[in-house]
Parts: sequence; C-alpha cells; structure tokens
Amino acid sequence: MSAGLDVLTADERRLVLALREVPPSPLRDLYATLVSELTDFVTNPTCTEMQGDGAPCTSAEACCDQCRKLESLLEGLRSRLHAG
Repeated sequence: MSAGLDVLTADERRLVLALREVPPSPLRDLYATLVSELTDFVTNPTCTEMQGDGAPCTSAEACCDQCRKLESLLEGLRSRLHAG
C-alpha cells in the first residue's frame, strides 16, 4: 500500500465499517455510489462560476476548500437527514 493508505483515522475507520455493515442491496449500492460521488465532488467541486482568470467564484480570495456553495449544499443535506 502507498504511504498513509494503510493507516486510517478514527473517522475514516468509522465510515468504512459503517459501509460494510449495510447489507448488500440496491440501497447499499446507491449509498456507496453517493458517498463516492460526493467525495469526488468535495475534493474537486468544479465550480460553475469559474472566471476567466481561473478564480472559482466571484471572490478571488476564496479557497475551494471553503466554498460557500458547497458548504450550503452539505448543510442542506445534513438538515434534511436530521429533520425526520
């Protein structure tokens, strides 16, 4: 294994073990696909507001890892999960 891939943080371990506990089913497949696609999106949001100078949005100071649109999307998902 590559350096670092053989050691998981507590959060990473919890996520992997939680996925393994979901019984094989179409729901598990959908869940695994969603987690994979969400991870891909969070690591590379490909902002639709890319400016000509390469800035990802209206603020040249904004960092992609602090993207307000992405934060809003994730908070919306969390709110829906906890709503009921």
